[in-house]
Amino acid sequence: MLPIIGIISILLLNSYDKSDSKILLKIVALVTTLLNLIVSLIVWILFNCSSKYFQFIQEHHSIGYYDFYLGIDGLSIYFVLLTTIIMPISIISNWKSIKEKIIYFLSIMLLLETLLLLIYMVLDLLMFYIFFESILAPLFILIGIFGSIEKQRASFYFFLYTFLGSLFMLLSIITVSYLSGCTDINVISKNGFIYMTQLLIFMGIFIAFAVKTPVIYLNGWLLKAHVESPLSGSIILAAIVLKLSLYGIFRLILILSPKAFIVSTYIIFTIGVITIIYASLSTLRTIDIKELIAYSSVSHAAVYFIAVFSNVIQGIVGGICLGLAHGFVSSGLFAIVGGVLYDRSGTRVISYYRGLVQAMPILSILFFILCLGNCGAPLTLNFIGEFMSLYGVFERLPLAGVFGSSSIVFSAAFTIFMFNRIIFGGSLFKHNWIEYMIDLNLREYSMLLVLVIFTVSLGIYPSIITDGLNYVSQLLSYTFSSGDITYNAPGDDQRHPVHIIYFVLNTPEPPVLPAAPRTTPEGTIPFDFHVVRDHAPSIQPRNYTFKYVDQRIVQVQVNNTIENQILNIKSNICAPDTSQKYNDISGKNISYLFDTRCTDKNLWRTNGK
Repeated sequence: MLPIIGIISILLLNSYDKSDSKILLKIVALVTTLLNLIVSLIVWILFNCSSKYFQFIQEHHSIGYYDFYLGIDGLSIYFVLLTTIIMPISIISNWKSIKEKIIYFLSIMLLLETLLLLIYMVLDLLMFYIFFESILAPLFILIGIFGSIEKQRASFYFFLYTFLGSLFMLLSIITVSYLSGCTDINVISKNGFIYMTQLLIFMGIFIAFAVKTPVIYLNGWLLKAHVESPLSGSIILAAIVLKLSLYGIFRLILILSPKAFIVSTYIIFTIGVITIIYASLSTLRTIDIKELIAYSSVSHAAVYFIAVFSNVIQGIVGGICLGLAHGFVSSGLFAIVGGVLYDRSGTRVISYYRGLVQAMPILSILFFILCLGNCGAPLTLNFIGEFMSLYGVFERLPLAGVFGSSSIVFSAAFTIFMFNRIIFGGSLFKHNWIEYMIDLNLREYSMLLVLVIFTVSLGIYPSIITDGLNYVSQLLSYTFSSGDITYNAPGDDQRHPVHIIYFVLNTPEPPVLPAAPRTTPEGTIPFDFHVVRDHAPSIQPRNYTFKYVDQRIVQVQVNNTIENQILNIKSNICAPDTSQKYNDISGKNISYLFDTRCTDKNLWRTNGK
């Protein structure tokens, strides 16, 4: 609500501020975004990262056909923080460059912040689509009014590309709503669609997110939108809008079509690797600095795009970290090339810049740190994200990991080559620009310093992010369920679905099977308390303890430390079956399966191995 209050305040104060610069209106907009940042930080401090449930829930049901249902979980909290950090910077970036129609500019920025935050917090499919599409109109107006020479062309490219791509997602959401009878994400996440239905749903949603990422052959809108949009528009596009696909993969694709998600992994890897190589080679040949950063964004986006499809915990955590890191670094690079340099020189052509270190030493230092982040150098958050992303891809498909690792070489090549030509590469006095190319002022220095601090501090101490993401990633990684298998109990002619919870212990010696089940007033419990000794020679022996807590939650303890809550069930309507030994889906490991016969297969959600 804070941005909406800010918009109303700006409209009311517009008649009182008679100055041309409208400094009072700008201060109101900036204070509003800073207050939003403070609120998001308080929410993050109070947030329980060890819980898999949504927190700070706001429910407003029966508003028309849909429910206005908001909440934050361990995934969305980081994207909310990223949004509230970037929005003040985007307003500061155009503090002086936009001199006309300021009230429209500030209102659009605050409206965008509201819509972007709602995308990351809404828990209803239909509302997600509505807010996902609603950001197009403000961005269309922002680019069309405040852009550069070909702003109208760029705004139409952006709107038509993304709008047409999102229509396929709408078809998938309508299909899900028809089959499920509702659009609540919590309810739909417990439904199991057949494979062909999942495949059709996946295709529709994937097309929308492939345009938003964007991947090869669907990236025509991004370059024009970045180059022609105002600086604040470029920052929002690179730092926040491109992350909608990363967030949507977890929030929609993994929930609605997990089997299609797994089956299509190799196709996604192929598309992602081609995008990385294509975008990197295109970056090497461009002469426009802003276009170079835009192509670089496509390359990095393809890396975290394939990482989250790896279905490996390291890849999922790395993909999210890389997305957050790219938000900080790309914002800083756009602020330098589209703000600091363009405002002073009026050109974006690389060949016009030479030897800026002679007149702008402070800019040169901050520019160098951001370039190192763009290369994925150690001690930056980009290094953490890129290393873990490529590790996850390599673990899933080594060949894709090898080709995907080419992004490291290419990003170092085009980034350092650009930095060397602009900051060094000759004498600034030859162009007689020495009187114009003054160093950073306080506004520019503060803006860039904040982005550098986030990039470096999180690269040195990434546990601030990864500790919470490690737990979330275990819930996001998908394991095949055996809910399609059926059997009939002795004396019962009806076929019941079998649901298997399996633990891969990597033990060369078979562990002792669980103790006999016991009966309680609440129902029959498959097993009460059991200890398995892990004899794997490659790791230190550990004690695994499986036990029920309050007849609802199974906990796994490793050396008396709770490692993961495996599942959440209502045991009073489930009856036990005997424990058996099976090969897992891949056929490579031996798993010990604890089978349970349930009357409602949707009650079971396997969250861990």
